[in-house]
Amino acid sequence: MSDDRPGSNGRARTAVVEDRKSSGRIRHDTKITVYVTEEELLGLEQTRLALRAEHGLTADRGRIVREAIDVLLADFVDHGPDSVLVQRLRAAAPE
Repeated sequence: MSDDRPGSNGRARTAVVEDRKSSGRIRHDTKITVYVTEEELLGLEQTRLALRAEHGLTADRGRIVREAIDVLLADFVDHGPDSVLVQRLRAAAPE
């Protein structure tokens, strides 16, 4: 699903499109396995509980991860080299 029209930053968009939203609560037929640290898992669980306690929102960990992926990919499409993803990967890259 490639889209070669220019994005908001003038570059051609790839498979990630600006108007895309996370899939939400539907049956998902594709699966990946992601290993996380105990600290990351606790952070995810604390976020899930805070969403429920402070905002009245119910979301499982998978939904939170899908939303986070969607936000990160949209930021990448909109900001390219200045995106949070590029900045964090650059900062973590070995010299």
